[in-house]
Amino acid sequence: MLPRVRAAVAQLVAGLGAGAGAEPPAEPGGGDGGSPVSPSFCRPAFLQLSPEELRRADDHTGRAVQSPRDGRRRLPWSTGYAEVINAGKSQHNEDQACCEVVFVERKPSPRGRPPSREGGEELDGGRKGFYFHYWALFDGHAGSGAAVMASKRLHLHICEQLRDLVEILQDPSPPPICLPPEERAGLAEPSRVPHAEDDREVPNNAVPRFHLEKAVSHESLVIGAIENAFKHMDEEIERERASQRLSGGCCALAAVYLMGKFYVANAGDSRAIIIRNGEIIPMSREFTPETERQRLQFLAFLRPELLGKEFTHLEFPRRIQPKELGKKMLYRDQNMNGWAYKKIEEDDLKFPLIYGEGKKARVMATIGVTRGLGDHDLKVFSSNIHIKPFLSCFPEVRVYDLTQYEHCPDDVLVLGTDGLWDVTNDKEVAGVVMEVLTGYEPNDPCRYTMVAQELVVRSRGVLKERGWRLANDKLGSGDDISVFVIPLGGPGNYT
Repeated sequence: MLPRVRAAVAQLVAGLGAGAGAEPPAEPGGGDGGSPVSPSFCRPAFLQLSPEELRRADDHTGRAVQSPRDGRRRLPWSTGYAEVINAGKSQHNEDQACCEVVFVERKPSPRGRPPSREGGEELDGGRKGFYFHYWALFDGHAGSGAAVMASKRLHLHICEQLRDLVEILQDPSPPPICLPPEERAGLAEPSRVPHAEDDREVPNNAVPRFHLEKAVSHESLVIGAIENAFKHMDEEIERERASQRLSGGCCALAAVYLMGKFYVANAGDSRAIIIRNGEIIPMSREFTPETERQRLQFLAFLRPELLGKEFTHLEFPRRIQPKELGKKMLYRDQNMNGWAYKKIEEDDLKFPLIYGEGKKARVMATIGVTRGLGDHDLKVFSSNIHIKPFLSCFPEVRVYDLTQYEHCPDDVLVLGTDGLWDVTNDKEVAGVVMEVLTGYEPNDPCRYTMVAQELVVRSRGVLKERGWRLANDKLGSGDDISVFVIPLGGPGNYT
């Protein structure tokens, strides 16, 4: 095995469980040698932390829980939020959060053409469009730059992608398959007189062999807009990474409430669940080297040059030793869920594309998540092999229709970074939610913040001689933890 791959393995073994990606070497003048920090590093603006509170928030020893304070601007829908810094694995809290109400203004109609569809909501000033509510968590790794930028920009990309859809989404008829070109729509050519035959249908009595159109729902248009917004956000991070010193990358989890539906988009290992009448409804799944093994292997199979002649796309139960050449060993490729035996050849001695199990699994011995934003400069340790081709910026989007159910004030959507889920499962989260909410009046707007704080505290644990410990004395989360608790029921929530 090549020396640099051995070095990568040694680094991997030494740092297992230390986060999603490998920490890059300190840049010149970078201070203490930790993760490089973007000049724009900050905590979420809605926290409105004082200088003293910012110092407490940055203390790895005390790990004080931060939430929006009473008397300050309340988050939309009385949303609860809490966060805490890690136990020292990076210099700063690399989680970021955003909560916004965004107005999507309809694009101006092309010159000379009146609006073709009715039903747009006209607001003060004659603007037509609609609002969407937005919550997002960004779990940064190997630096905070990508997470900070995404927290400030992703909702704007979603807004821009929705602008073409304002009239379409407000019209109950099926979406048009084609939109007219913006620069020529509605402009007739003065020298051209239309002929009757231009509109003539060609007679055809034959039964069509194939259906030529697909039915496209309004819901799928919103999903496509969110997916494209993630792509444009990733492209912006790539363009700005040099001038803005956008270090590392980030997992992204966003919830968009639009026209009675929640769209939960996840790219990474953060997660979301809905708790409705005590029932747990998963609204995302983690994207890790194990969950996306076949996608990664298939890409490596199609483009073996991405492996740099140092990795193999095949998976084996353990590392193969040179003395095992010619023997048969269990393996699986991109087409297999089960296992089979193959004769070990020289090429199989290369390091596996995916190595390790569970939270310790890594792509090319480097990164433990397979979707997210950024990471454009990420390479295998001491090599020129880029890992970005294997990392997808596209989220999986799940939809929840609020209009299909009667929700009570105790029904919530919980968004959390992996610092929460690493030590707390869905059932435990639901238990905390129900336990805390029963102690407050249903109309108390602070109750959801108290839930978020309790979730963070119980996942962080209490500092003891052997580190941060949970109530059962198991190791607490040493990662950054960020949590949104969004109420789904109650008066005035859907405005």
